[in-house]
Amino acid sequence: MTLIVGRTCAIALACLLAAACKSAPRERPIPMGPVDTGAGSVTAARKFLEGRWVLESFEVYPPGKAPIALKGSGDLLYDDFGNLKMEIRADQQSSDLLRAAGIDIRDGVISTEGRTVIDLQNRTLTYFLEGQRSSTATGGGPLALNRPRHWEVTADLLTLTTQDDAGAPLSISRWKRSK
Repeated sequence: MTLIVGRTCAIALACLLAAACKSAPRERPIPMGPVDTGAGSVTAARKFLEGRWVLESFEVYPPGKAPIALKGSGDLLYDDFGNLKMEIRADQQSSDLLRAAGIDIRDGVISTEGRTVIDLQNRTLTYFLEGQRSSTATGGGPLALNRPRHWEVTADLLTLTTQDDAGAPLSISRWKRSK
């Protein structure tokens, strides 16, 4: 009988202790620093990129071959979270030359959708496309995703450049902000 009473007391005590340990919301907020939104911040860079951009020019520099100047048009859309949607439409001759340079172009269109990671220190953009696990998952070619886009801004003109391992340009695209 003492064993049963002892177990009952132990169970009751365990229930009381469990009820006493009930979680409660934190009474004091955790102090956080201010969000940097000034010039030179990632927030400011995202804000600058946000909107629609129209392709002004696009050149590809395949190693050991003549440069390719794309004849066509393109649109680039960035939202306020760094998501992008890009579509470049090329004429048949440009499409054939781009395909020969290792660029995946189908029916005269290069189309990508995903997100952009901004590196302010190195002034690069890295694209992560939908359904892709990492930026290094693609193969080679001048537009390979494992090559960050070096960016430069002059007024409302955004210049994106991919480079080879020695720093020579593999592609240069110029985008004008659409009004």
